[in-house]
Amino acid sequence: MTEFFSEISVWLFIALFFLGASTFTLSTISGGGGAMMQIPVLNFLIGTSQTAPVINLGAFISRPTRIIIFWKYINWKVFWYFVPPAMLGAILAAWLFSEVKIYWIQIIVGLFLVSTIFQYGFGKKDRSFKVELWYFIPLGLFISIVGTFTGGMGPILNPFLINAGIDKEYLVGTKAAQSFFLGMAQVSGYVFFGLLNNKLFVLGLALGLGAIIGNIVGKWLLMRMSKLAFRRWLIAIMVISGIVLIVKAIPEIL
Repeated sequence: MTEFFSEISVWLFIALFFLGASTFTLSTISGGGGAMMQIPVLNFLIGTSQTAPVINLGAFISRPTRIIIFWKYINWKVFWYFVPPAMLGAILAAWLFSEVKIYWIQIIVGLFLVSTIFQYGFGKKDRSFKVELWYFIPLGLFISIVGTFTGGMGPILNPFLINAGIDKEYLVGTKAAQSFFLGMAQVSGYVFFGLLNNKLFVLGLALGLGAIIGNIVGKWLLMRMSKLAFRRWLIAIMVISGIVLIVKAIPEIL
């Protein structure tokens, strides 16, 4: 066990624990984006090539807690449309992880997320476009592929869930159930293709343990928020996540 942790600084472990706790508290009250908020910090701390596996492992470790505390709010119809293609996309993306660059897709997704502040009239509109259940089939495939490469794509699903009439606790609970099975495929893919070593596992564990605390604190806060306040937080995180994706992709393109 000592050898397992020997390569990891105690201070780095503690820093990632608090990063997981803070970002997942915020992600619970804003419908997601915890992984996206971790990207720039982890890029700085451990390097861009290691960020996605660590983020996805940390998120996966924390998911059972979020599923349990939001179980009664999960929309299972959306779940079954989304999860099978998402798991397929995650395995495909893990296979292609070191071969494919998706920087232009990141910029397009980033611009879409930034535009949500106008689509929803700064939080005043309940919906901005109509969404049918079958939309979640291609969304599952697309989001899982891009998310496996980048480490976080949760916010891109939010406009579609909101426009399908899924809000607040129902949105958080449904995404938690979807993300758990997506994460299972992502982490399995990383392990199978040799992208997740002992060091990265410990770093992901630190994030995941912190995220569990963040889920619990976040639910306590979410239950005390109005729908309007939740929607404004959700839009703010989508815009920030979009900016992060754009800023992250531009240097790679240039």
